[in-house]
Amino acid sequence: MTVLEAIQKSADFLAKKGVASSRLNAELLLAHLLQMPRMKLYLNFDRVLAVAEIDALRELIKRRGQREPVQHITGSTSFCGLEIIVNRHALVPRPETELLAELGWQYLSAQNPTPVTVLDFGTGTGCIAIAIAAKCPDARITALDLSSEALELARENALKNRVAQQIEFLQGDGFAVLAEWCGCPQGLEPSSPNGLPGISLPQFDLIVSNPPYIASSEISTLEPEVRDFDPSLALDGGVDGLGFYRRLAVGTRPFLKPAGKIMLEFGDGQAEAIKKILTDENWIVEAVREDYSHRARILVARR
Repeated sequence: MTVLEAIQKSADFLAKKGVASSRLNAELLLAHLLQMPRMKLYLNFDRVLAVAEIDALRELIKRRGQREPVQHITGSTSFCGLEIIVNRHALVPRPETELLAELGWQYLSAQNPTPVTVLDFGTGTGCIAIAIAAKCPDARITALDLSSEALELARENALKNRVAQQIEFLQGDGFAVLAEWCGCPQGLEPSSPNGLPGISLPQFDLIVSNPPYIASSEISTLEPEVRDFDPSLALDGGVDGLGFYRRLAVGTRPFLKPAGKIMLEFGDGQAEAIKKILTDENWIVEAVREDYSHRARILVARR
């Protein structure tokens, strides 16, 4: 079987299993197996695959046919030109989130003086924190997540991309762990603009987050690649999907510098509701940015 024949047969199989972009998926998996760039496959269409290569490809295609994400099968994905290791403990980074990271580093790069400080709320794989660190060598980033397994993955990615010295990883439930980290009594979460009396809270130039934003009742309707392989902790945004935005609207204030900004990713159709949540808490919404498909996706606000 040649490379071209393997691609065609694999693509046909995946299409029958309901996998979108089946030809692309087949090419990505074969390129991964042969350890070559995908486009190089086109220069090797006539190459005859060894029996062991055919068997190995068959197993990869079988897994994809069972709707396991390509990124899980290959073990990594590209994010802002960086290789990010992925597994079931964190959300697979999406292309749209690259825009959030880009807005973050563009804003920070324009700040004077430096260094600048960043909070990545719900860091997951660490992709946003790592991309910002790579683009802003003077940035000091706190990456927060409830999941210890996700933080372990994020640390691994930071080491892999040589930015671990810029990032402090913190495990816990939201802003309460930040307050506890700097001396706030355990169990208290500051919610007033001035924080808690006698407690000096860390303040950041930028707070960035891609929080869970799927309504709980909608998770069962998601594509299998998301529903069955992304952790529910990274998907479930509560009854209406907006629970974390309400929490961020209140909880970020004590931790943001007076001239700082928050940047939030959100789901389709949520822009107006999130703008209202923020304006009701006296935030000034500066911009709502679109993603690659021209859908409102990222909100920028200041105090």
